[in-house]
Amino acid sequence: MQPLRDETFRRITALMHGAIGLSFNESKKPLVSSRLAPRVQKLGMDGYDAYIDLISRPDSGGEFQMAVDLLTTNETYFFREPAHFDMLERELSALKPSSVAVWSAASSFGDEAYSTAMLLADLQAQGRIGSAWSVLGTDISDRVLRSAIEAIYPEERLRNVSPTRMRRHCLRGEGRSEGMAQVGQELRRHVRFGQLNLCRPIEKLGPFDVVFLRNVLIYFDVPTKVAVVDRVLAELRPGGLFFIGTAEGRVPCSTPLQTLAPGAFRKVA
Repeated sequence: MQPLRDETFRRITALMHGAIGLSFNESKKPLVSSRLAPRVQKLGMDGYDAYIDLISRPDSGGEFQMAVDLLTTNETYFFREPAHFDMLERELSALKPSSVAVWSAASSFGDEAYSTAMLLADLQAQGRIGSAWSVLGTDISDRVLRSAIEAIYPEERLRNVSPTRMRRHCLRGEGRSEGMAQVGQELRRHVRFGQLNLCRPIEKLGPFDVVFLRNVLIYFDVPTKVAVVDRVLAELRPGGLFFIGTAEGRVPCSTPLQTLAPGAFRKVA
């Protein structure tokens, strides 16, 4: 297959930016090429130009969504960046709220949403929060959302889950399913998932007490980041907690925030 030409790369990036706000600079060309190449070959196409022609059409048969999945799916695992969950536990333990609403705004395969649910279930069992708690997970990828709803994971992805939590909240696979685990039904009852494009106006979802928007802003240029963050923060109640990835630096937004720790903020107003 021919290498990805600069002109074709620019066509792909323009399409992704215009449709869903994804921004890929020149340094991302090898990533785009490597992510799409197996798909182009599987479809028996001559090269990237034919593929971009396909995904540019309204009747692409879901292939545009497939391209989005390939370009945006990253590694994820339970209790990633544990300091954020420790902070959330301290905050809720101090407040002892009767209800808690959490939004995992870029939920991917659901690891973050179910990690949060495990924490909230344990806090409820200890009497530190009430029983009216819920977690919403949203993502632009239909494929990862279907996987999240099934809630079946390789045990490696749950490496940061304590043995006590594993016994309490997960079912381990046996036989041909050995090495896999499924989040228990009782926990899944508190978690729901839905497809959402953060680069488009958001129908009223909140207010939420906690919002996670971690490891997704890297895909956007600065103007898109500002628009997305402000749009998401509009769904967070004043005083609520907001989390981004610890390596993502300063939050680009116009909404007033108080910095609490790397990647952790409180909405001021």
